[in-house]
Amino acid sequence: MEKVNILWADDEIDLLKPHILFLTEKGYEVITSNNGTDAIEILKGKKIDLVFLDENMPGISGIETLSRMKKIDPEIPIIMITKSEEEHIMEDAIGTQIADYLIKPVNPNQILLSIKKNLDKKRLVSQKTSSNYQQEFRNIGMSLSDKLSFDEWCDVYKNIVYWELELEKSKDSGMYEILKSQKQEANNLFSRFIEKNYIDWLHAKNSFPNLSHTIFKNKVIPTADKENCTFLLLIDNLRYDQWKIIQPIINEYYRTDDEVLYSAILPTVTHYARNAFFAGLMPSEIQKLYPHLWVGEDDEEGRNLHEDELMREQFKRLGKTYSTSYTKVTNLNAGKKMVESLPHLIKNKFNVIVYNFVDMLSHARTEMEVIKELAQDEAAYRSLTLSWFEHSPLFEAIKYLAAKKCKLIITTDHGTVCVNEASRVVGDKNVNTNLRYKQGKALDYNKKDVFEVKNPADIFLPKVNVSTTYIFAKEDKFFAYPNNFNHYVSYYRNTFQHGGISLEEMLIPFITLSAK
Repeated sequence: MEKVNILWADDEIDLLKPHILFLTEKGYEVITSNNGTDAIEILKGKKIDLVFLDENMPGISGIETLSRMKKIDPEIPIIMITKSEEEHIMEDAIGTQIADYLIKPVNPNQILLSIKKNLDKKRLVSQKTSSNYQQEFRNIGMSLSDKLSFDEWCDVYKNIVYWELELEKSKDSGMYEILKSQKQEANNLFSRFIEKNYIDWLHAKNSFPNLSHTIFKNKVIPTADKENCTFLLLIDNLRYDQWKIIQPIINEYYRTDDEVLYSAILPTVTHYARNAFFAGLMPSEIQKLYPHLWVGEDDEEGRNLHEDELMREQFKRLGKTYSTSYTKVTNLNAGKKMVESLPHLIKNKFNVIVYNFVDMLSHARTEMEVIKELAQDEAAYRSLTLSWFEHSPLFEAIKYLAAKKCKLIITTDHGTVCVNEASRVVGDKNVNTNLRYKQGKALDYNKKDVFEVKNPADIFLPKVNVSTTYIFAKEDKFFAYPNNFNHYVSYYRNTFQHGGISLEEMLIPFITLSAK
């Protein structure tokens, strides 16, 4: 391994020979200087990994040397060493972005600890993370072999996401690949779990998890009842891992009171799951009770134009007389207008903001090469979500609402999964175009790849004709037609899709927050 080069600048460098010898024996290359000017020249001409810098040297001071070194290499870790404990010196050094601060006399172990903290931290954290996951790998595997309940599946998925984010930070590609394999196994077993239990959930009188059509009544209303002003932010297509990425930023302004996962209904697409969310009803029930508010697969009209009306109807059924608002944001200008309207909206007891950016991002990644390159894998997709959020009107809105002490609920209607394996399907020209679920009367498909429902009434979905069948892709499958099969597969493989059965699509976050 290439030696680490340390530059040590101190006007009493000769007195430090025991320390330098100690570091040399530990395998470090130590270059010395007795003044700031020479130290700067050394930094200009040689690769230096870390600098020890005396604060009080003749000629240019340690603080001035530090400032000039940062102009040469802004990222280099510089450890300031001083005899003084005066606060202003410490503040000057910290303000110039030192990596560490040691008070003379220093001992060898202090020096070694500081080096490891600044140079070996990432490696040591990576090793520890990998070691911890190796132990957890067995625990997750044992959990998957059990007969899990819905809540236990939520715990397993949260655990997988936790390790996914930790291993991503550690840059241990070997362990990350093992985790991906374990997540794939989990999705296989989760698909079987849904296939076995989903219909029973929908027909049970009690003991079933919160689903798209029950979460509003069971979780949103009890929160809103207790507050003077509540904002529900529904970010379309927000997966649990994406929530965990943006959570630290939000937590600067809001405290997380409750974080649960609920299950999106099938199909896990906006016009079914989100309509069910706001209506408090399954799709076939909406179609029956409010036919003028339900838009079918074959209709030309937009399928999510009546969410506000469906929500108001649910409020009526629940006997709630809230003053409410509903705002949908589909582009940057609409986002800016939403922020401008907040002083007026906070007068309401309950407000909904539906934000469509994450959904647009997943679709854009399929259709635009530049987005594919920016979000080439799961980690990059999360990073792009974070970058968008930090600069979005939505974040501006959250900061404003925190200042006004408004209650906040953040949730979504469904997630999305990165698809990789094509599954052949044949249907007539009336079959819908979604890659993760199909609805039609003459479908031909591989039964092992799908959850099939031959009677739509079993899962409270509209029946277009007498022989309508719904099929939902499992795990990371996506449907492709035999015609031009290879082109179709190449185009859609490694894209983010939704509509079917996976942990990422179905187990979605519901977060309740209080302003700090």
